Amino acid sequence: MSNSPIHEAKSWPFEEAKRILSRINNQTPKKGYVLLETGYGPSGLPHIGTFGEVARTSMVRHAFQALSDIPTRLFTFSDDMDGLRKVPDNVPNQAMLKEHIGKPLTSVPDPYELYESFGHHNNAMLKRFLDSFGFEYEFQSSSDWYKEGRFDETLRLVLQHYDEVMAIMLPSLRDERRATYSPFLPICPQTGQVLQVPIEEIRPASDTIIYRNPTTNALTEALITGGNCKLQWKVDWAMRWRAFEVDYEMSGKDLIDSVKLSSQICRVLGGRTPECLTYELFLDEKGQKISKSKGNGLTIDEWLSYAPTESLSYYMFQSPRKAKRLYFDVIPRAVDEYLGAIAKYPTHSPIQQIDNPTWHIHKGIPPQSESGLSFGILLNLASVCNTEESDVLWGFVKRYVPGSTPESMPFLDKLIKHALIYYQDFIKPNKKFRTPTSMERDALTELRTVLTNLPKDANAEVLQAEVFEVGKHYEFPDLKAWFSTLYEVLLGQTEGPRMGSFIALYGVDEMCALIEEKLGD
Repeated sequence: MSNSPIHEAKSWPFEEAKRILSRINNQTPKKGYVLLETGYGPSGLPHIGTFGEVARTSMVRHAFQALSDIPTRLFTFSDDMDGLRKVPDNVPNQAMLKEHIGKPLTSVPDPYELYESFGHHNNAMLKRFLDSFGFEYEFQSSSDWYKEGRFDETLRLVLQHYDEVMAIMLPSLRDERRATYSPFLPICPQTGQVLQVPIEEIRPASDTIIYRNPTTNALTEALITGGNCKLQWKVDWAMRWRAFEVDYEMSGKDLIDSVKLSSQICRVLGGRTPECLTYELFLDEKGQKISKSKGNGLTIDEWLSYAPTESLSYYMFQSPRKAKRLYFDVIPRAVDEYLGAIAKYPTHSPIQQIDNPTWHIHKGIPPQSESGLSFGILLNLASVCNTEESDVLWGFVKRYVPGSTPESMPFLDKLIKHALIYYQDFIKPNKKFRTPTSMERDALTELRTVLTNLPKDANAEVLQAEVFEVGKHYEFPDLKAWFSTLYEVLLGQTEGPRMGSFIALYGVDEMCALIEEKLGD
């Protein structure tokens, strides 16, 4: 790869990496490395958006590493000092959690009674989640940074520029919010809650603020340092960019206004706004934005029960600036497009290989294509066999690919198992066979005769050509209607595979028997 024209790469991770290189003038920053960041709100479990953001940022990082020897780091930041706003529906000990509403997540007891706090529990889930996908990152805890004083210097800058920060934030707020807004959220000494209270006075010389304590109704002086206060999140985001000197961060379209505000605040603090990529949001089957609270769309566990991780990475790679439906019916196409990219990789020129999605998914070393069998073909094989057993499908595969075994083709074995689950849950319940018309019966009868007379070793191309020829003999509006007949009458589906490839895998004799069965002969 070292001899390849890598600087000519056009895929989006390289375009993003080049923006970072331009930002730093191709020189190592004073801090000694380029910093990429992803953020996480630990009030709930990691979800598919978390995967997408870390996967995409990791792709940009790898592209940067291919272009430059400048060191890089990736921070995954958990805003675990945020106050618990509501009790999630899917956790135990709900009554206990209600008693701790408003406290920092790292001060709320763990409802599962496994970790030091609820925040620590969800952080552990995040790290386990990211580790399971092999991501390389450095976990950062908001509570640790605040309480250990590592944000103190930048917090002082926020206090010194308090009026300028307020001038940026207030016009973006509703009237009632504007009346009580403060960038600083003191931690109440009596209740331990994160307080949303107006600030009566700021005292930069002593690193303190004055506010009226809602518990005692007394004016209270609080240090802004040492974890005694946290910042509202838009200001917190800007403060982090300044403190860490973040060079790159991506965020969803719904945060465009927040990025603008945080960028202004970052500049007021004397920092430089990172290079930002705004990605489009995922939509459910109705075109509505996916929401964790609504539970619409597709979870990562659901995707990974129906398809391998690589297909999800492929889906995340494709056009991050375009909105995409994230529902069950997108999975088969994503798998097959990934398989197609893997198959094409060896035939590509060096520059084409670098822009191939699988180069980014597999950090420059994509695996070899195992069998050439598509996920769609496996789904249709499962459909005609109507089976839940992978051994049944392997019986056909072993005949089609002599010498193949689950051990020698582990990825194919994984695909077969995924295909069986997908078939049982989505295809089988919706199968609707229809009776062929008189003309269609004649066409199917001729197809059976043609197939019977073909040599036993006829390959997929020969079989496909013969299927085409039979369709031309009859008065179908077009050949698409002929193939629709095959799918609807033989498979009980409105869509189906390339018939030549399917017959080659399923078997000519088996296909003839299937036609006879559906014709009732």
